[in-house]
Amino acid sequence: MGKIPPSKVQELVFASSDKKESRRITALLKQNLIRKIAPRIYTSNLEEKPAAILKRNWYRVLAHLFPEGLLSHRSALEFKPTTNGHIFLTYSYTSNVKLPGLAIHLLEGPGRTEGDNLFFENLPASQEARAFLENFQETRKKGEESKTLPINEIEERLEAIIRSRGEQGLNSLRDKAKDISKHLKMQKEFKKLNQLISDLLATGKSKNLKSPVALARALGDPFDPDRIKVFEQLYGELAGKTFPEHKATQSIQHYKTFAFFEGYFSNYIEGTEFTVDEAKEIIFTETPIPARAEDSHDILGTYRIVSDKKEMSVCPSSADHFLDLLRNRHAILLQARISKKPGEFKDKNNRAGDTEFVDWPLVNGTLKKGFEWYSLLQSPFAKAVYMMFLVSEVHPFLDGNGRIARIMMNAELSSKGLSKIIIPTVYREDYMGALRKLTRQRIADPYIRMLSRAYDFSATLKQKSIDEMEGYLVKCDAFKEPKEGKLNF
Repeated sequence: MGKIPPSKVQELVFASSDKKESRRITALLKQNLIRKIAPRIYTSNLEEKPAAILKRNWYRVLAHLFPEGLLSHRSALEFKPTTNGHIFLTYSYTSNVKLPGLAIHLLEGPGRTEGDNLFFENLPASQEARAFLENFQETRKKGEESKTLPINEIEERLEAIIRSRGEQGLNSLRDKAKDISKHLKMQKEFKKLNQLISDLLATGKSKNLKSPVALARALGDPFDPDRIKVFEQLYGELAGKTFPEHKATQSIQHYKTFAFFEGYFSNYIEGTEFTVDEAKEIIFTETPIPARAEDSHDILGTYRIVSDKKEMSVCPSSADHFLDLLRNRHAILLQARISKKPGEFKDKNNRAGDTEFVDWPLVNGTLKKGFEWYSLLQSPFAKAVYMMFLVSEVHPFLDGNGRIARIMMNAELSSKGLSKIIIPTVYREDYMGALRKLTRQRIADPYIRMLSRAYDFSATLKQKSIDEMEGYLVKCDAFKEPKEGKLNF
């Protein structure tokens, strides 16, 4: 046999009873193009450790070594080995096969049935309903050696089905599991699954549920677990830290002037763009510009809230109070936009670019769960930073979410006699970029630093009259587009 080009050699090569293939493997070994890394398994990867190679190619290993097997139990829900390489197959007998990087558990049980899905080549996986039944089987093993997932993880997976497919989707799963349980002799397992689904759908008692996500669902406040993770992460970055406290100027005139630009920029950043003179006319005459009535009312609504020192001294004292505050302030903010349902949480999903916000049925629960971390924070600035992100990330309304988020942020500061925060036009990209980084990459530090700088800048706005403050803002390049300049103070 001639020399075999390395490019023609697969990363994994399996021993074969075919004479031609056997000769090829021998030739490859002689040419040092492959090496043996396990019984009947060779690799063209001459650098990496066998454990890394086999764990990466686990599905190929299973398909070749156990062609009559069925990916099952926890492996049919996770579709990957555990951290330590445990993987589970239903087979014609029970055995444990150890390979570098993999611990393959063969479990005697019913073979393939109609509905089991082809996973890779000739290797199928238990259909979803069967996999859940399998995960209710009894086992003495613990941790990663257990063929079944912990009950809290099973609950979370079932709750995720409700979020993605609705209650009908979970009921369909239940019906399928009932249909196949008799054939599989898993009636006992179906009884457990049925009870858990009933608990989740609040059609039975919920006292047996373990997972916080599942419990919240049963109690009527389902939440987005991925969002809660990022809220917890932000809390961890804020808790116990010391942040500046910039005292606010006590003059009522200054408060109103600051509120004017607070509302002006908060609307501008959302695309409701007016000149300063137009905003003055709208606010101080309370007369909308005829051609832009709804936009004018947005400016007015924002100003009415942020210029009211009494209103801006109110912070949520409980989760229910938090939800009420959001709805009440939103009703004022968007009172002219009836189509956006002012004062009501969204009844359909919304997004901004590639970012999808919390699904509308999960708004109440996610806000309430997120409020728990807020209530533990002590620093006014930390509470403001957390509150702004919480509202922005949930996006509980059809419109006006950014403005409401900034109103809630500034109420935290104003209530403690501290300077509020303005996000000027020139700082918009810094603001949006930091938000996106926290949302998408789970990196909190840029967001905290961004608001810290905005806070420092806002504390320098000491001017009492609108004209004086406008002049100072011009010097700081506050009105420029992000491409035209940088915040300068």
